Amino acid sequence: MLVIPAIDLKDSRCVRLRQGRFEEVTVYAEDPAEVARRWEAAGARWIHVVDLDGAREGMPVNEEAVRRILQAVKCRVQLGGGIRSLEVAERWFALGVARVVLGTAALKDKGFLKEAVRCFGERVALAIDAKEGWVMVRGWTASSGRRAVEVAEEARSAGVSLIIYTDIQRDGTASGPNFSAAEEIASVGVPVVLSGGVSSLQDIERAGRIPGVMGVIVGRALYEGLIDLQEAIRRFQR
Repeated sequence: MLVIPAIDLKDSRCVRLRQGRFEEVTVYAEDPAEVARRWEAAGARWIHVVDLDGAREGMPVNEEAVRRILQAVKCRVQLGGGIRSLEVAERWFALGVARVVLGTAALKDKGFLKEAVRCFGERVALAIDAKEGWVMVRGWTASSGRRAVEVAEEARSAGVSLIIYTDIQRDGTASGPNFSAAEEIASVGVPVVLSGGVSSLQDIERAGRIPGVMGVIVGRALYEGLIDLQEAIRRFQR
């Protein structure tokens, strides 16, 4: 069970949004690289980085902040937000990103997703960000008109090796994840990392009991002291 700390980037700062709303932003740190060093020191094997501005604009925006994170740590970094071409993915890999997380472009173009998996294999994950079961795109600002479980089934057919599932209404709320939705997504047969609302060690323990869920992403709960990352890793990470 992986416990993965999150660093969300907006205007080159480390922030959290409440339920994906750009108007409800909390700034936690001016220097994301220093935050990354802190998480690595606590034992993180992976760090989950999201270029929030990039997700909304459709292209990388916080590239310099990501570069600084990559230079600051030796643990693996997975990155999402604004990765809508193979060329952009290749550039991130060249800079040291270990895994890219595709969203909008992969949902709009099944051919792009299949080609990305063909080219990069397990270095590609698919983000399924859902609101009331419907997948949202463009930085969570628009509905794709598609059900989350349907997208998960298509991801399996495309050869995707990892799904990152987020319930948007739980994200940044510290209200607990949507376990039933995670169970439904994981039943498709693609390993799942659960995100959105993870707020206690009990949440992590419960997520670990869901077949097919192999990790959780934790954000706000770390920044506000609800979860101690070192303790969570000691108890649950294998």
